[in-house]
Amino acid sequence: MNIEIWSDVACPFCYIGKRHLEQALEQLPDLEVDITWKSFELDPNAPIDSDLDIYDTLAKKYGRDRDWAQQMNANMVNMASNVGLEFDMDSLIPTNTFNAHQLIHLAKEVGKQNEMKEALLSAYFSEGKHVGKTDALVEIAENVGMDVQKARQALEDNSYSNNVVKDVEEAHSLGVQGVPFFYINGKYGLSGAQPVEVFVEALSKIASE
Repeated sequence: MNIEIWSDVACPFCYIGKRHLEQALEQLPDLEVDITWKSFELDPNAPIDSDLDIYDTLAKKYGRDRDWAQQMNANMVNMASNVGLEFDMDSLIPTNTFNAHQLIHLAKEVGKQNEMKEALLSAYFSEGKHVGKTDALVEIAENVGMDVQKARQALEDNSYSNNVVKDVEEAHSLGVQGVPFFYINGKYGLSGAQPVEVFVEALSKIASE
């Protein structure tokens, strides 16, 4: 079974959805699955460096106040904790995720895409790392066991920018409005951080066809 997943490093539902899928797959041990991570940017125009924290960033984006944003994030922290994730919103550094997506494409070439995706999500939501900066991204690549020089070169040369753009265009052509979006065997789409049981039911049904 092939599962393509469009998601963004700065998307909390994408991290939660990743965990839900993983927990569903644990219940389907006989299912052979090949997962491919696809790029999607929630905010392509986000600056690499921002003067705003995540609360003010969200308040500005949605035209609400800071209290609303803090409550939204508190709810998100609770949702994350239910699947064993520890989100540290106070330390989170809002940034542009384009280069993080380039790194995911490089990781795919060396068979470490899933590890890279997990490392980037953890770095952003739990570890307070600046995933828009080259130095931070290279350090994450090293921790995942990738070639440091290749990682830095790829980021400095924008070697995978076309791959990122192509993924985003493909998402639009499929009518993807938001992420995470799970595309199974090139024909079945599941949108959002679906509950574990929904994944189990859907994957079992597709596998039986």
